[in-house]
Amino acid sequence: MKNVMVHFDFPNLTPQQYDAVWDGLKAAGHSHPKGLIFHVGATNPKGGFIVTDVWESSDAWQKFTQILLPLIQKNAPNVTTQPIVTETRYVYQPAEIHA
Repeated sequence: MKNVMVHFDFPNLTPQQYDAVWDGLKAAGHSHPKGLIFHVGATNPKGGFIVTDVWESSDAWQKFTQILLPLIQKNAPNVTTQPIVTETRYVYQPAEIHA
């Protein structure tokens, strides 16, 4: 299976809403989702928030949406949740990642 990149552009998402979604994931026991290789979330200089993930497979991503999307709808009802999902060409994983 091919890795997939999932990219969200949330023009109306606040850092507080992003944190609330993460808090919900942690509370549900999903702080390290199965199949997630890489995650980054950042404020967008144009406003809002951007999120990019790399997943082991499209199937792993699809399974996780059952957990993630309800949390987004609950904590950030004003945002659109349509990501761009594409197969990756190359994924570099350094031995150690720093936050």
